Amino acid sequence: MTKWLVQKVNGGLVRVFLIVVGLFWLVPTIGLLLSSLRTPQDMAASGWWTVFSKPSQLTFGAYDKLLQNSDITDSLVNTVLITVPATVLVVVIGSLAGYAFAWMEFPGRDWWFLGVVGLLVVPVQVALIPIAELFGKIGLFGSVLGVILFHTGFGLPFAVFLLRNFFAEIPKELLEAARLDGAGELRLFARVVMPLGGPAIASLGIFQFLWVWNDMLVALVFTDSGSQPITVALQTQVRQFGNNIDVLAPGAFISMVIPLAVFFAFQRQFVSGVMAGAVK
Repeated sequence: MTKWLVQKVNGGLVRVFLIVVGLFWLVPTIGLLLSSLRTPQDMAASGWWTVFSKPSQLTFGAYDKLLQNSDITDSLVNTVLITVPATVLVVVIGSLAGYAFAWMEFPGRDWWFLGVVGLLVVPVQVALIPIAELFGKIGLFGSVLGVILFHTGFGLPFAVFLLRNFFAEIPKELLEAARLDGAGELRLFARVVMPLGGPAIASLGIFQFLWVWNDMLVALVFTDSGSQPITVALQTQVRQFGNNIDVLAPGAFISMVIPLAVFFAFQRQFVSGVMAGAVK
């Protein structure tokens, strides 16, 4: 009886502790949301928590003004145009390369994979100036395509490493049975490997999506005023913080809530994919 009571109390305390930690983690998000629903005058006069005693402060006027700000709306479109292709390309190419390194025989396979793993330690900052010069010569500097190619190139080493480790865990007998049934490599990859690799592929997609969506360093270097994503647009708005806080707050919330929604939507696949792909 005593042991059962201790287990129940410990389990309840752990749950309470986790709930408290989760609430504290959500405080900045809730504060930003409530701030985006207040007028600049109210934000200058008091903190966001005063809306609980004065709910009449809440208004959607800031979001109406945001939709009329072409700089912010265009940057949101640019962010989608950059993030979606950069994520899809990394997932597709990384899946094909991971399968090749895991189950196909070709000369120097292990050495090539070792080179891919070595690229994981190369910092982004090292390549900024050389690639900027290259993009300038071929006419990609300042374009959305240039940013997509940069994110794709730097996302592939981790993608290949993660998916190769995951695909290597697939039973060899399963692949051999598919080959005996007449399946070629592409059909085997599409019909057997891809469905089994769903958790790892989903976790990779989340990693890449969050990294590209929240990136500002690469965007600051490679984009111009017509191709800048939301992170750069908000950074530009910060320079004039006193004059446009009613645009900055809702823009920052939209920029944050979209990747949060993507993560929560695929969190199960994210956890299982990372655990399965990180340890062989």
